[in-house]
Amino acid sequence: MSDTQNPDEFPEPLEKSAPEDRETEGPLDESEANPVRPYVDLGGIKILPREGLHLRLEIEEGSKRVVAIGLDYAGSTLQVQPFAAPRSSGLWHEIRDQIADQIAKQGGTTTEREGSFGPELVAEIPVAAGQGAGGTTRIARFIGVDGPRWFLRGVIAGEGAVNVEAAQQIEDLFRSIVVVRGNAPMPPRDLIPLRMPATPSGEPTDA
Repeated sequence: MSDTQNPDEFPEPLEKSAPEDRETEGPLDESEANPVRPYVDLGGIKILPREGLHLRLEIEEGSKRVVAIGLDYAGSTLQVQPFAAPRSSGLWHEIRDQIADQIAKQGGTTTEREGSFGPELVAEIPVAAGQGAGGTTRIARFIGVDGPRWFLRGVIAGEGAVNVEAAQQIEDLFRSIVVVRGNAPMPPRDLIPLRMPATPSGEPTDA
């Protein structure tokens, strides 16, 4: 084998993937958000309360840390996770490929399409026996937005994955999220720490 390095083995940093109006319409960085709005503070993200929205904290068994926020709204579920990211490049293009590989290993299929936030994956995921409502697969949409030094991933299931009107409602909810990256140095892809709400207004449950 030659020691000569092939420049193709070291591709340019991947460009960010985000809607053109992200800085005004969201998802917002903390520096872009209106500081007087009554957000529920969950550490790495802030959620704007709205009628009919139910908030769940997803807890990792061993560490007992919060690893994702589940939002139930308008017949849909939205799971969100904020990650640290490089300042000048994005993560979504690379992570999308990894999600597709993971789902393929589970026996599922994914289709990439252009959505409201840019490229997204529509996945058909096998459901274990006894868990499905008649069908053997479930549909989920994987969405992602690269912001300034952060990446926000969302997984939409339920009506928002299959119904256009419900999709608009859950996408509006995703847009309303504020990401709080903080100034602490973090390696790219590390989960930005999440926590229980500091105020009772969120009324979270651990279920």
